[in-house]
Amino acid sequence: MEFNTGYVMAMDRDYGEGHVSDSSTNDVGITPIRDIGMSVPFGIAAQNVQGVAAKIRTGTRIIELQFPGAGRSNRQSQTPEMYGKLQRQALEELSRANKVDFTTHASFGVFGLAGMDQQGNFSKLNKRFAIDEIRRAIDFAADVARGGNVTVHTGEFQRPISEEPWALDKAGKHLFKNYAEEPERAIYRVVDERSGQVILQARKNQKVARAVWLTAKPGETYTDDEGNQRTTREGEVVYINYDNQRVAMENRVPEFDAKTQRFKVDYWEWSRFEKEAIERTQEAREFWRKHKNNPQAWERSSYYQFRNVQSEKDISIYPEEAYVQASLETNAANARGWALYYGQNIEELRADLLRLRKALETYEHLEKTSPEEAKEFLQREVPGVSQRYRAAGLLPTRLEYPSQMIKDAIDEINKSIEYSRQTALSQEQQAADTFEQMRYIQSHRRYGLGEAYGAYAEAGMHAMIKSDELQKRGKLKQPIFVAMENIFPENYGGHPDELIDLVKGARRAMVDQLKQRGYNEEKARKEAEEHLKGHLDTGHLNMWRKYWIWNEKISPEENDRKFNEWALGRVQKLADEKIIGSVHLTDNLGYQDEHLSPGQGNTPTVEIIRILKKSGYNGPLIVEPGADATTDNSDFHGVMKAWRLFGSSIYGMGGSGQQPGRQRQWSDVQYSYFGKSEPPYFVFGRYSPSEDWTLWSGVPME
Repeated sequence: MEFNTGYVMAMDRDYGEGHVSDSSTNDVGITPIRDIGMSVPFGIAAQNVQGVAAKIRTGTRIIELQFPGAGRSNRQSQTPEMYGKLQRQALEELSRANKVDFTTHASFGVFGLAGMDQQGNFSKLNKRFAIDEIRRAIDFAADVARGGNVTVHTGEFQRPISEEPWALDKAGKHLFKNYAEEPERAIYRVVDERSGQVILQARKNQKVARAVWLTAKPGETYTDDEGNQRTTREGEVVYINYDNQRVAMENRVPEFDAKTQRFKVDYWEWSRFEKEAIERTQEAREFWRKHKNNPQAWERSSYYQFRNVQSEKDISIYPEEAYVQASLETNAANARGWALYYGQNIEELRADLLRLRKALETYEHLEKTSPEEAKEFLQREVPGVSQRYRAAGLLPTRLEYPSQMIKDAIDEINKSIEYSRQTALSQEQQAADTFEQMRYIQSHRRYGLGEAYGAYAEAGMHAMIKSDELQKRGKLKQPIFVAMENIFPENYGGHPDELIDLVKGARRAMVDQLKQRGYNEEKARKEAEEHLKGHLDTGHLNMWRKYWIWNEKISPEENDRKFNEWALGRVQKLADEKIIGSVHLTDNLGYQDEHLSPGQGNTPTVEIIRILKKSGYNGPLIVEPGADATTDNSDFHGVMKAWRLFGSSIYGMGGSGQQPGRQRQWSDVQYSYFGKSEPPYFVFGRYSPSEDWTLWSGVPME
């Protein structure tokens, strides 16, 4: 049997029928059977090497070997380390003998490399675990596939869909929402850079009481940091203290209302924190310009997180960070206030203590030298809570010598000093700890992306090293690269724009790591682009359909058309960026990742591939036939449906009962006996049954 040719022979029933051209590929620039492969998840579609060999016999030229398991493997969730040297050698020999290309998919259990856990915290251990899963998949790809993509799921963290810049059209209207009220009820997380733990969740619909800060009104003069007199411009925000001196935001003071004799407080909505974020960004950039070469200044600054940026353009503060900074500043101010309150009388108490000690010396001497009959007159009545009962004659009068009374007073003052010292000190420590925490707060996004960029860069470095090793041994088919897959819409990396950001950010991080190893800029950039790429999953892209804001004024068909226009526009952007290194061809109906075969859902798969091919894409196209393994005769039927979608011919070009000259398609032979709806009505040769088993009527057994 020869695919993609007009192969017929004299024994074919359709030998005499005319043929059509064999070049039809549904006008997308591919030859389906040659260019479209299938995925084989170990433990699901194949249990071992023999299972992979069986998949090769189906006729596909590209197979993606996938690993569902993570960590310690089991039979149904296999991992790369289940396959030792002999199995890897067998798979590699299968590839060479059958002229089949293998690609690799790392653990399904990895969702991004930022290290986020189920509670939204970031863990270095989780990050290390995910990186190791990618590394052992890269090792497997080097041994078995001798190169190619190692696909890994993204999904670094959750974020409100409606709040992203790409969620709005040019007119500012929402294209996407997670739910109807999301723009008003969105949640933002802020983490501690030192631990990765979430320290606060900011909700957009919650008003927060904040002080009305004292500012210089437009036209008013104030004293700047250098002692110069300046005039506030219109629209300028200048915070001042009660001496009319400009102060940093962390040292702001509230306005005092002379009428109510109270400090002014107002409720802030989220829009106010957005303005606060802009103000803090401006202040942080100004601080960077002044102190970028002064490390000591950064140690004392609440903008410590920007200490290593290369340009002030890299400095931006998110509203959720401004929200937390304002809260922490309030907490620190409260602690400092209590510290002042508890410590305000310590000096006075110390002075009293010195006077009492001198008095004690005097009275002890007096009591010691006085005659016994005179000592009685030295005693004094001890004051106390029971004084009024003694005055009423209910309790006897209690007399003590002055020295004892002074000793008691000294004990009380020492206790007061100890209380004030401990309380004031604890409040000062709390204020210092709060300020220290302010230096390390980061938005969920900023921290997560920083961790992800570095982790993908580390994986890319490992892919580069393994590629170099294969190159030296003369076994490299193509460079190994980490392919970051656009994951579900709910997580970062699911949107095409986010996928572009992840790839570019990881490449920048890898360039930095390579430059530290002595690479020049050009060589480092080339290596990063070669070993870090994106992976497009058509089904994941189509899942954005469920969050698409439908226009009720137009028909469902028109709404679908508009969504498809958006999706194809994003694919075009991915193609223009030249970052796509591999593709999954899956389909669904826009809700869940059910892995329908291409063409069985509403994903514009053909149009997507047309765009990629016109842009020069030459990487693998892998069908993930998950649903057909259950709902059809086999997973391979899902691959055949994809071949059919893209116009592949099979075994000859004509067909009995067909219009002469029409190309035979997969739909003509699928679920049948090479184009016939019934089995053949005769057999011959070895397939013919023995005459010894012929019925008395002469009817053939077949």
